[in-house]
Amino acid sequence: MIEVSSSILKKVYRPRSKYSKKGDFGKLLIIGGNQRYSGAPALAAYAAIASLRSGVDIVMVVAPKRAANIVASFSPNLITEPIDGKYFTPKHVKPVLDMIKKFDAVCIGSGLGTEKETSKFVNKLLDSIKKPCVVDADAIKALKNKELGNNFVLTPHSYEFYDLTGEKPKMDMTSRIKIVEKVSKKIRSTILLKGVIDIISDGKQTAINRTGNPYMTTGGTGDVLTGICGSLLAQGNKPFDSACAAAFITGRAGDLAAVEKKQGLLATDVIEKIPEAVA
Repeated sequence: MIEVSSSILKKVYRPRSKYSKKGDFGKLLIIGGNQRYSGAPALAAYAAIASLRSGVDIVMVVAPKRAANIVASFSPNLITEPIDGKYFTPKHVKPVLDMIKKFDAVCIGSGLGTEKETSKFVNKLLDSIKKPCVVDADAIKALKNKELGNNFVLTPHSYEFYDLTGEKPKMDMTSRIKIVEKVSKKIRSTILLKGVIDIISDGKQTAINRTGNPYMTTGGTGDVLTGICGSLLAQGNKPFDSACAAAFITGRAGDLAAVEKKQGLLATDVIEKIPEAVA
């Protein structure tokens, strides 16, 4: 087992050639948001902005029309693709798969919602995704021990881990590490279990991350991590390395933001510290 340190940054961020052009450092598609909950589009937007701050060249958010319009209002840097309806359903699987062909990596889950039809959409879509993919939040709740593949990274907190597996992670580190390793082997994917100490495993190798602080319990910080992980995948990094680096960067950015903000810390404060965290 290893402990993630700043050395991971050299592994996931390689020197850029002076001849670099748009798209050389990845294109990321984020699938999220719904019209039923007013805050849902913000979560997808947080993930998108965080991915840009962590180095990906292009990010697009596909979301229900009203949600897509709200996401676009967060920043002129965001590109959105609206779909019809209030939330994702199985009829959206084919058009979304067609979009994925144009991207290097995918994130799914931020503000997605938990409607039954959306859960069906998630399962059918993930059966066909071959690109590197981060699965978070509401998308995790739809899976229930589903075997995915080594191109996937799942980023649950303890409650989402229970939704996924039916097992509650215990508080002691030895037990938590064992259960993450067991489940990652079972579903053949990388798992990043978020907590006071993050645990990352792909079933073959395991790491822990100690960056982060108690002020990061505010909503949206998990979506920031999702965006960072997706960004690193889109830039060509391996799932395990991307998960380790995303945990480290998110926590370090949160630590930098907490110096000033403390209990007033917001997810947007973490996003603004990403460039400093990776410097």
